Amino acid sequence: MVHDERPAGPNILSVVFDDERAVSDAGVVLVATLADRLGIEQLAGRFVRLGDRVGAANPGRKVMSLIYAMVLGADCIDDTEILRSGATRKLLGTRVAAPSTLGTFLRAFTFGHVRQLDRLLATALKRAWAAGAGPGHERLVVDVDSFLGEVHGYAKQGASFGYTKKRGYHPLIATRAGSGEVIHVRFRKGSANTQRGMARFCDELIARVRRAGATGPCLLRADSGFWNTKVFDTLHAKGWQFSIGVRMTKPVAKLVAAIPETAWTPLEDYPETGEAQIAETVLSGRRLVVRRVRLIAAPGELFCREWRHFPFATNRTESIALVEAEHRQHAVVEQVIADLKDQALTHFPSGDYDANAAWTVLACLAHNLLRWTTLIGLPDTVVRVARTMRRRLLRMPGRLTRSARKWTLHLPARWPWQNDFAAALKRLRALPAPA
Repeated sequence: MVHDERPAGPNILSVVFDDERAVSDAGVVLVATLADRLGIEQLAGRFVRLGDRVGAANPGRKVMSLIYAMVLGADCIDDTEILRSGATRKLLGTRVAAPSTLGTFLRAFTFGHVRQLDRLLATALKRAWAAGAGPGHERLVVDVDSFLGEVHGYAKQGASFGYTKKRGYHPLIATRAGSGEVIHVRFRKGSANTQRGMARFCDELIARVRRAGATGPCLLRADSGFWNTKVFDTLHAKGWQFSIGVRMTKPVAKLVAAIPETAWTPLEDYPETGEAQIAETVLSGRRLVVRRVRLIAAPGELFCREWRHFPFATNRTESIALVEAEHRQHAVVEQVIADLKDQALTHFPSGDYDANAAWTVLACLAHNLLRWTTLIGLPDTVVRVARTMRRRLLRMPGRLTRSARKWTLHLPARWPWQNDFAAALKRLRALPAPA
């Protein structure tokens, strides 16, 4: 008997949504395992106390429902329905709340309750670093920046036009260079000045990092929007290094213009289309490093473009070439912001300001769980963007079966990254359970 093994083809298939054992994104079991070892649901149940407000019950499982959906790329509350399809919820170890329930839950938050979520983020960071994701005694580099979370319409409370001339919110964020983790975040109105709340933000950031177990030298980098002498003094007093951009005001421009031409040193690794030079001087008793850049005249042009200057203040004492090169690497923070906007922060789903603030903190925690899954589960792998991690490790179709009282998750044969998945799952399961 000859069997016809030709593919059926899309036009003659019968499509039926009836498989109760199918799993939509089977790789989420990696994140669920890590969240279980870190005790995220228990921490949420302990920290998030909404009192007698509507939607206050069972905060732990509601927080986890939102986080798991965000890990899989959810950018609105309705996207959490993916967790309720087939047997997906059985992989998570928690009950999944309905989208309408989660919307009510988010609207129950006030500013104080959002701070409870902030404590959850800090404690999860401490536990993850203790589990192997942290810097320990090594150097920690923190990048601080703000970004516009654009929204549309007039129903978004607190959203307004800022310097970008676009309507939205203006969160402040601190990330860890190298790993891409979000260490601290503060949700702000769209009209907030770039450095609004920066002094208090730095105080909280410094305390959080030390509590989390970072004992090595620390460096904070930021652009010129965060130029603030109080921040300089705070960081220096706490033993932190800093390199923070300085705006080209008239006094600064006059100071830069006074640098002699012989003091400028060319940068060898700059693109051939332009040239860059660096020099240093002193601003209010602090070291001021300046990079000047201009484009080289193209064929047919008589003159090169004018110099553009990019100064920054620092308390570092290393060579100017090293300090300037590392300050330029502050741009890596944009990759973290792009990741967040590619996930949950594509939108801010509620019309309520505090609900969107809570959504933002949870989005950062979901982002961190993805990063920790790689840092702990695949320590020898370069940390990749969230979209790549989801495609390779999370978005696998699966089927959950039970036989002889044993559950088995069946995944696609010949999956290209099955060895990475197996190695990560083994390492995450080896983590001790939370006390």
